[in-house]
Amino acid sequence: MKLGAFSMSLSVKDITVSKQFYEELGFKVFAGDLEKKYLIMKNENALIGLFQGMFEGNILTFNPGWDENANTMEQFDDIRVIQKQLKSKNIALMTEADENTSGPASLMVMDPDGNVVLLDQHI
Repeated sequence: MKLGAFSMSLSVKDITVSKQFYEELGFKVFAGDLEKKYLIMKNENALIGLFQGMFEGNILTFNPGWDENANTMEQFDDIRVIQKQLKSKNIALMTEADENTSGPASLMVMDPDGNVVLLDQHI
């Protein structure tokens, strides 16, 4: 399975404080909107999403079809193909992509330790 770019989506208490902290670690704002309480920050190939008040807990995020610079990959596994593979392995899905569509879609699974994994295809 080609899952695409990986990032950690962090649920933060104060996005401004978190932004400053990660800037001290060498991260720079890559995308997002501070006023809307979300930022994507990047340090080389490492991506961290900061989200205030959008969800509880932290989420491992993969973006099928994107590389770490949000460039469209020539070849990638569509989210619906990945979903079928997960189902064939009897992996329980928390949310599902509509298999009768194409383009942007997402799904969520939970790992054995309760960590949420989001596969979020934007193309």
